[in-house]
Amino acid sequence: MTNYNSQANKEWWTQQWIDLLNSYRFKKRLERARNYARQGKVLSIEFKDQKIIAKVQGTAPEPYELSLWLDTFTDEDWDYVIKTMSERAIFTAKLLAGEMPQNIEEVFAANGLRLFPFALDEVHSHCNCPDPASVCKHIAAVYYLLGDRFGEDPFVLFMLRGRAKEQILDTIRQQRSPNEEKNTDIKTSEKRKKTSISNPQETLKVTDFWQYDRPLEPSLAVITPPPSSETVLDILGPLNLGGNADGIMTYFKQVYSEVSQQAIMMGLKQGDDDN
Repeated sequence: MTNYNSQANKEWWTQQWIDLLNSYRFKKRLERARNYARQGKVLSIEFKDQKIIAKVQGTAPEPYELSLWLDTFTDEDWDYVIKTMSERAIFTAKLLAGEMPQNIEEVFAANGLRLFPFALDEVHSHCNCPDPASVCKHIAAVYYLLGDRFGEDPFVLFMLRGRAKEQILDTIRQQRSPNEEKNTDIKTSEKRKKTSISNPQETLKVTDFWQYDRPLEPSLAVITPPPSSETVLDILGPLNLGGNADGIMTYFKQVYSEVSQQAIMMGLKQGDDDN
C-alpha cells in the first residue's frame, strides 16, 4: 500500500508534486482522496493530447469522468528549452537514465518558464461529479496516483507541458551530434597537420598521449566555475558505505571541494607565471 504522507523512498520530483496537493487547505477532503487511491477507486488513467483522462468510482452507480491538464509551452519555448538542455550533457545523461535532473528548473527559468506548477490552481481540472469544489476527492485521488506515474517516468510531466519523451530525446541527440562530430573532425585534422609538419615520419605513441611539453598560450587557458552545482558524488547517487554513510559522504564532499579549489588556484597561478 502506498503511503502518500511519507517522504521516504520517493524521488524528489514525485514528492514535489505530492507536496503541492498536500498544501490544499481542505484536509478532510484530501484524506478521503487518499482512501480512494488506496482502495482502488481510480478505475483508469489515460494520457490523451497533453491531458489526463480518468474514471473514478464514487458513490453513484456509474464512475465519474474527469480530466487534468497543465498550460502547455509553445513550440518556440520548447525549442529554446531543449537547446539549453542539449548544451549540458548531465541533463541528457540523467533523462536517458529515467531520472529528473535535480536542477532541471534552472533550464526552464533561463527561458522564462517553470516546469513544475507553482500553485495548485495552475493544475486545471474538471470532474462531472456534483461537488462544486475545484478539487473534489475524485480529482485529488487521481492527483495522488499521478505521483507514482511521475516516479516511474518523469517524462510524463514534460508531456503535460506539451512535448513527448521521444520528441525531446530525439531533438537533443540531433543537436548534440553535429557539434560532437564537428569538434572531433577539427581535432583530428589539427593533430594530423601538426604531426606531418613537425616530422612526417613521427608516429603517435600511447605512452605520450598525456604528455604536452610546450607552454600553453595564456589567452587560450580560461578557468571558469562549472556550469552546474552537481558534482561527481551527486551523479553517482547513494553509495553503499555501511552504517556511517552520512559521515563518509560529508567527508568526501569536503575533500572534493578542497581539491577543486586547489586545482583552480594552481591553474590561476600557472596562468600568472606564463604571463
